[in-house]
Amino acid sequence: MAGIKKLIDESNVHVAFEISLMLKGVFALAEIATSIFAYFVTRQFLLDLVQTITRTELTEDPRDFVANYLLHAAQGLSVSSQHFTSFYLLSHGAIKLWLIIGLWRKKREYYPAAIAVFGLFILYQVYRYSFTHSLSLLLITALDAVVIGLTWFEYQQLRRILPK
Repeated sequence: MAGIKKLIDESNVHVAFEISLMLKGVFALAEIATSIFAYFVTRQFLLDLVQTITRTELTEDPRDFVANYLLHAAQGLSVSSQHFTSFYLLSHGAIKLWLIIGLWRKKREYYPAAIAVFGLFILYQVYRYSFTHSLSLLLITALDAVVIGLTWFEYQQLRRILPK
């Protein structure tokens, strides 16, 4: 019992919160960079890139799941889906980055906003998972749930320390 109490110690939770913000910040910046790349790259460039990346693997194993998935995804990419993906990644990354900066600066109003927005992201990700069954989507959703829990805990601590 003492080990669990030490693990849940406020300073440990705060460190976990800070680490989760760093991870979310890195993911947000990666989403923004990817959105820019996705908007400006041509379909042919993507197809050539994926073919180059998967060529060796498909030569060794023509049934390789990941290589075939990437190749089929690149072949089926339309301009409208490319623009939607770009817009989605840009808006998702920018919103997350804005919230993370507010949380890092300990702005009280950002905590409930972050919890609500990350909760909406989770709902959308679970909805998307029902179609894609993507393991990476589940991992991102799990990280979002952890961040929500840590954000709630930090918010409670902040409210105790800094009353209105």
